[in-house]
Amino acid sequence: MTQREEQHAASPRVAAEGLVEGEVLPAVARPLIVREGRVLAYRQLDVADEIDLAACQALLRDSAPKRGVLKREGAQSLVISSPPLEIGLGSRVVTLARTGKVLEAEVSARVFDYGAVSISFEVPIAQGIELAAIIPWCDELYDSSELDLAAREIVRPLLARLASAVRGPHDWNAVETYTVVFVRRFDGDPPASEVLAAPSLASLVLGEPASRRLSQEQREDVLKHAYSYFDDDLVVVDWNCAFVLEPSGSRDIPDILELASSQLLELRYYDELFDTELARVYRELDRAHGGHFGEVVRNPWVDLGRRVVRRLVELSEFAERVDNTLKVIGDFYLARVYESAVRRFRIRAWQASIDAKQALLAQAYSLIRGQIDARRTTLLELVVIVLIVVEVLLALRH
Repeated sequence: MTQREEQHAASPRVAAEGLVEGEVLPAVARPLIVREGRVLAYRQLDVADEIDLAACQALLRDSAPKRGVLKREGAQSLVISSPPLEIGLGSRVVTLARTGKVLEAEVSARVFDYGAVSISFEVPIAQGIELAAIIPWCDELYDSSELDLAAREIVRPLLARLASAVRGPHDWNAVETYTVVFVRRFDGDPPASEVLAAPSLASLVLGEPASRRLSQEQREDVLKHAYSYFDDDLVVVDWNCAFVLEPSGSRDIPDILELASSQLLELRYYDELFDTELARVYRELDRAHGGHFGEVVRNPWVDLGRRVVRRLVELSEFAERVDNTLKVIGDFYLARVYESAVRRFRIRAWQASIDAKQALLAQAYSLIRGQIDARRTTLLELVVIVLIVVEVLLALRH
C-alpha cells in the first residue's frame, strides 16, 4: 500500500451529506499547494421588476450570449424554470485598497428574469501557491467596496443596451456579495478527507488569517457544511464564501451557489419593499381615519384600497417568481448542495418574513374594505334620509 493510500485508509470517510459522525478531521502537516484554481467573486444587484431574457439575447447577439445549463450528473434533480443569460464582458484590473493587491479579472454577467444581474469577477490563483497564502487578499475580496463600485459601473451601460427588454427598472442601493474559491487541482491530488483536515481551509472560508488559530467549535461549525460525491471532490458552503474542489472543472456548483445568492438578493429586496409599503399604508390609514365630513360623499378609502390590492398582487407575483426559479425534485448531490446553501443563507427565514408582511398587508386591505363598505352604507343611509325629507317637504308644500 502506498503512503497516500495508507493516509487515506486511516482517515475518516467524507459522506455525501457532510462529515461522518459530525467530527472535524485532525489537521495534517502537508500544506495544500494549488496547481489550478480561480476565485469567483460575485456582485449581484436588483435592477428591475422583470427582464425578458429572450429579448436580451436578441439585443446582445453580437456578444454571443448563452443560457446557463447544469451539466453534471444528477443535474436533473434541479429544475431551473428560466435559466439565466450569460454574457462575457472582457477583463478588468481591480486594485484592493487594504492589501494593495492588483487583480486582473475576467468579467461576465448573468441576467435573471426576475430582475437581478450578477457580475462575476474571475481571478486566477497563481500556480504553486499555498492555499493559506491567498487568505489575506481573499478576505478583502469577500466584501471589497472596489468590486461593488466596479459592478455598478459595469451594470449601467449593460442596462442601457437592454432597456427595451427591462420592465420596471429601479436603482436599489444594496449589493449582494458571494465568493467561491474554486480549485481544480492540488499538488499531489490529495483526497477530500485530507483537504478537509487542512487547518487553513476553515480560515479561508471565514476570511480569518492563518496566523490566528480558530477554535475547535468554530471549525466544526464551518466544516459541518462539507459535502463530497467522489473521493477527490469537496464543497464547503458558508454564508459569505464557499470552497469548491472539482477535478472535472465543472462549474455547476458555483452556478448553483450564485443562483441561491441571487434568490437571497431578491428576498432582501422584497422584504424591504414590503416594509416600505406597510409603512405607507399605515400613514394613509391614519390620514383617512382623520377625514372630514365632506369625505362621506368622496370616499377616500376606495383609492387607497385599489393601490393596496394592486401592490399586494404585484409583490406576491414577484415573490412567487423568485421562489419558483429553481425546484428540487430529487435527492442527488447537486440538490443537497443547493439545500445547504438555502439553509446557510437563511432563505427560509427571509421567505417567512415576507409571508408575514404579506399577511399584514392583506389584513390592512381587509380593514380598508371594511371602511369602504361602512362609508357606502353611511352614504346610502344619507340618501334615504334626504329622499324622505324631500318627500315630506313636497307633501307639506301641496
